[in-house]
Amino acid sequence: MRQSNGLPRSLSLVPKFILVAALAAITALSTVPARAVEYAGIVIDAHTGKTLYAASADAARYPASLTKMMTLYMIFEALDGGRIRKDTRVPFSAHAAARPPTKIGVRAGNSVTVETVIYSLVTKSANDAASAVAELLGGTEAGFARQMTAKARQLGMANTTFQNASGLPDPNQRTTARDMAILGIALREHFPHHYDYFSTRSYTLGTTRMGNHNKLLGRVKGVDGIKTGYIRASGFNLVSSVKTDGRSIVAVVIGGRTGASRDEQMTKLIREYLPKASTRSSGPLIASRVINRGAPVATAAISLPKVAIPTPDFRPDGEAVAAYAPEPAAMATAAVAGAAIETVSPGVGVDPVRTASIIATGGWVVQVASTPSKEQALAVLESTSSRAGNILSNALPFTELFELKGTVFHRARYGGFTTKTAAFDACSALKRKKIDCYAVQQ
Repeated sequence: MRQSNGLPRSLSLVPKFILVAALAAITALSTVPARAVEYAGIVIDAHTGKTLYAASADAARYPASLTKMMTLYMIFEALDGGRIRKDTRVPFSAHAAARPPTKIGVRAGNSVTVETVIYSLVTKSANDAASAVAELLGGTEAGFARQMTAKARQLGMANTTFQNASGLPDPNQRTTARDMAILGIALREHFPHHYDYFSTRSYTLGTTRMGNHNKLLGRVKGVDGIKTGYIRASGFNLVSSVKTDGRSIVAVVIGGRTGASRDEQMTKLIREYLPKASTRSSGPLIASRVINRGAPVATAAISLPKVAIPTPDFRPDGEAVAAYAPEPAAMATAAVAGAAIETVSPGVGVDPVRTASIIATGGWVVQVASTPSKEQALAVLESTSSRAGNILSNALPFTELFELKGTVFHRARYGGFTTKTAAFDACSALKRKKIDCYAVQQ
């Protein structure tokens, strides 16, 4: 029943001032924007993977030019895979040349080197250069974007989808602060030999000097990269890598109202959470392997995201190695990764020497080959999985770099065996199929 004032009888008994206050609160709540905080952000201890801070870290956001972090990841992977060199020319199509600023302004039909593209992406965040290299590596920018998204999935970036290589506005191009932190850590761990590009303060192309948009370089102790970004829909974004006093973090801020306020927020996060980071490294956070054009084949339990994160095909120098007397590697039919392998002779070197593994799960591994090249190691793994998939269905294939006196070898291994018995049983079953192998504890 309603009273003459239009309120239900039950509400008419409530003191008026309480009712007014309650209605005001309801009205206020109904006007709160969907994004409850100004920033989406996260701080990850790059030594342990522990999340030190998170605010809307898994909320969907537009990456803007943070997208170019993945473009650079793909460039670095192509460099290490031998698909391109730093002096390879990158042609600019009419599509690439027409991208809106910021850009380096190369005319359609002209070209620059891959290294120039790298510098222009890191400093000026050039949209035309991003599109041009995307077309070089992916055939079309749309095709390259699909490759970028596939790579994101392999890295554990479950909530990221790329539609272009630059970060120019697209309603379907989404990411999260957590995913960008994963990418930042992957860039540091997988490509330390290329990572110095991110600390470039400026680069001169012809007579044009391109300054780095990352204003924290040289201003905040320990900051060594990585990337800024802005479109109207996203606000001002920044991923920062910080290393100092034995501590290391990767921090992300997405959604600043201005570049200055974004930088202020990032500086605040660094100052507050860097002292809380560990001084002891637990090893690589991203510790699985990829085989055959980026298909994920291994997982590692880490504390960063609750998903599997594979490494790139190439593992940089600096991996722990041990004394090695290689056995001769012989393959009846060998091919590069991705090509069909008919047979692999049992004479492929097995190299039964224990080393530190890149797989951080511990336990036992089964090694099936030790070859002179990564391509051969990948090919052996593909062939072994094809011939003995039922035996290795729960195993984790990966390759491992091994070096002695300047000579590099690549081990083909299967990890994930929790007991000695499981590893020895698997190896015995492989031998019955004429596949040479060796079981060893991590």
